[in-house]
Amino acid sequence: MNATPASVAALLTRAAAPDFDAWRRNVLRLDGCTNPIHLVGSAVLVDSATGEVLRSYDSGTYGGRLLVACGNRRASVCPTCARIYRADTYHLIRTGLVGGKSAPVSIGGHPRVFATLTAPGFGAVHTRREREGRVRVCRPRRSGERCPHGTAVGCPVRHTADDPRLGEALCPRCYDYAGAVLWQAFAGRLWHRFVLELRREIARRVGVDRARLAESVRLSYAKVAEYQRRGLVHFHAVIRLDGPDGSESAPPRWATTELLADAVSAAVGRVRLVAPGAPVVGRRTLRFGAQVDVRPIAEFGAGQLTSAAVAGYIAKYATKGAEAAGAVDGRIRNARELVLLPVRRHVLRAVATCWWLGGLPDFEPLGLRRWAHMLGYGGHFSTKSRRYSTTLTALRAARADHRAEEQRVGLGLGDRSTATVGNWRYAGRGYSPEAALLAASVRAGGGRDGGA
Repeated sequence: MNATPASVAALLTRAAAPDFDAWRRNVLRLDGCTNPIHLVGSAVLVDSATGEVLRSYDSGTYGGRLLVACGNRRASVCPTCARIYRADTYHLIRTGLVGGKSAPVSIGGHPRVFATLTAPGFGAVHTRREREGRVRVCRPRRSGERCPHGTAVGCPVRHTADDPRLGEALCPRCYDYAGAVLWQAFAGRLWHRFVLELRREIARRVGVDRARLAESVRLSYAKVAEYQRRGLVHFHAVIRLDGPDGSESAPPRWATTELLADAVSAAVGRVRLVAPGAPVVGRRTLRFGAQVDVRPIAEFGAGQLTSAAVAGYIAKYATKGAEAAGAVDGRIRNARELVLLPVRRHVLRAVATCWWLGGLPDFEPLGLRRWAHMLGYGGHFSTKSRRYSTTLTALRAARADHRAEEQRVGLGLGDRSTATVGNWRYAGRGYSPEAALLAASVRAGGGRDGGA
């Protein structure tokens, strides 16, 4: 945030107030969260055994309002909270690969692969291609070749990484925006179909009935959705084979990494889903793209894909959204907003297609207008099967317990069991100009220790 004369003056005025220290601590404890939630009320810390009140505090203790972090996972919205979410996701993914937390260490010996499932093509777009460290021509074609609309079907440019044309359709009239939007809307269901088909494929390969497969092996996964520059998501996933009791039991000998990798590649190609149609939009059979990458995950080894690398890769994309493709952060409320959207043409066409299809009765159940700012994708960005590893809730609870223990130590309570009983209500969100200036200094300094 730029320090305006008004914000600086407000900060100086605040510094002269009697409650300045409490107010300052209230802001600094957020570590630079960009859009905190305001609470008013009170709370007491009591001894769980006797009910004795050990400490009491209210919003006045914090300069009038208690500020709590927004908790938004997207780095484009709140870098501070996204950093915490990214760290939690990293531990969640890596725990499912090497054990720890609630998962046994023996899980590191189970067959597991890192798979990337892509979206199919809906039309030619500008892209950056590299081979052996050299940038290749975007779309080599014979000179003079044109589409039915008179647009050149090739592109002789070697695009730079920041070229604004990347992801743009060569011919917008040839590009199937309706198909792309519908694929986005059904991407989550395609993943569900893939998991079912993968179980069927494994059962076929080992010669057992699918209904009895769970008696010998269990499939676990964790995945994240990443937006490509063309505005379509693809899925990165860790897929693992466990014994019948989940991560606590070893899979049978026939369950190998090679079998799992081959089964994933075969299952992806068989997934099909028929989307609803309308008089102006025909029915489409949806599937994953032909480009499927399946690689085994090693624990160590030069040139190997390790568990740490996979966890870091997935965690990085868990904090990104459609803004990575050039879309907007907030939901679009009415059609008038489409005119003023600060997005590139390809994204605007995808958003407009969501709005158009969302107004047709046949597509109303898909909620496309609600998810227009996500280019039609309304699924979760980070998901996992129930027994993959620990949970984000457990990681957050562990962090809260650690802070509660620090509080007990600070108050000299020793081993006494305590509980916090509070009565808080929502009172708004965001920063005043002077608080925003202080929070910006914390972010610029890299955290609370580097803040003002």
